[in-house]
Amino acid sequence: MTHSSFPENLTIRRYPDTSNKSLRAWNAGDEYILEHLDEMDLATGKSFAIYNDRFGYLSCHLAAFEPQCVVHRKSQEKSVLMNSQLNNLTFEQGQFTTPFNSLPQTADIGLMQIPKSLDLFRYFLHKLSESITDDGIALCAFMTKYFTPALLEIADDYFEDVEQSLAKKKSRILILGKKKPLPDASFIESFSYSFDSDYTENIKQYPGVFSSGQVDYATQFLLETFSPDSNELQIADVGSGNGVISRAMQIQNPDACLHLIDDSVLAIESSKLNISDKNADFHWTDTLEDLEDQSIDLALSNPPFHFGHETNIEISVSLFRETAGLLKPGGRFVCVANKHLGYLSHLKKFFRSAGVLAQNKKFVIYECRK
Repeated sequence: MTHSSFPENLTIRRYPDTSNKSLRAWNAGDEYILEHLDEMDLATGKSFAIYNDRFGYLSCHLAAFEPQCVVHRKSQEKSVLMNSQLNNLTFEQGQFTTPFNSLPQTADIGLMQIPKSLDLFRYFLHKLSESITDDGIALCAFMTKYFTPALLEIADDYFEDVEQSLAKKKSRILILGKKKPLPDASFIESFSYSFDSDYTENIKQYPGVFSSGQVDYATQFLLETFSPDSNELQIADVGSGNGVISRAMQIQNPDACLHLIDDSVLAIESSKLNISDKNADFHWTDTLEDLEDQSIDLALSNPPFHFGHETNIEISVSLFRETAGLLKPGGRFVCVANKHLGYLSHLKKFFRSAGVLAQNKKFVIYECRK
């Protein structure tokens, strides 16, 4: 493989777009992977599987090799398609799969940006090892400031050869080869949560879903403070995660119709472990376009603002705008957030009324009316 194997000067943009011009659609680790592939002088015909390529930088540069793109976020799939169209590249729908599916064909080379969650890194390596050839290799990039010895320990569970590259532009690559037999592993985490003093359930979730090991404190504050009205029968859970908010609403009002919406397929599949599909619809999407305008009595959210190692409230603000369009006249939106995020000024732009329903030292619950 020579450098001409990769197209030059591709336009790679973030999806959704951002007003923060310091945020790029790739990092030095992505560039390092391409440089390493150049140096390997690989024969043509090699097959690639790409994990955690958030904006499609690696996928688009390797488009000629028809890579298999393992996407765990709907926005990730949209990013690859958007950037491929920007650069007149071709991606077929069959090139996309989720971590829940085996790859349609074995891969010679796996590429990955190592996720923030170590459990998710292990899960991705496990799924890659299921479908990589016996002599296949994996190149896993990370920024040096996020290194932990646990990365090497996890890699060692799956590959005999675990090499760490030299640092370049504050990034490194784990170069993995000679895959080992797959270790026994269960990737469904379970922990108990008390919905009230008399009733407790086990909450289950897959790796990479927000708040490992417990219901996060902001959601706990919301569920301890808020109850739906009996006439709020169409409920949307925006950024639904493992579904614990929806489950609480279902317990309090079994007749309610629930709509769980999340960008993460890992979250959506987690919520299916916790909620019966009776009176519940699950939407794997990064927008609210699946739901009809003015169809929702109550929308609830603990909106996301962490994306890997990045903090960004723009996606939350976009969801606020979309949520306002979902509500029936007089419908309400209730969300919980860290106080320091200062969401109230944004909420007032989209709702007839917006105010504070409750707060403690760290979190605030906002109530908004259409």
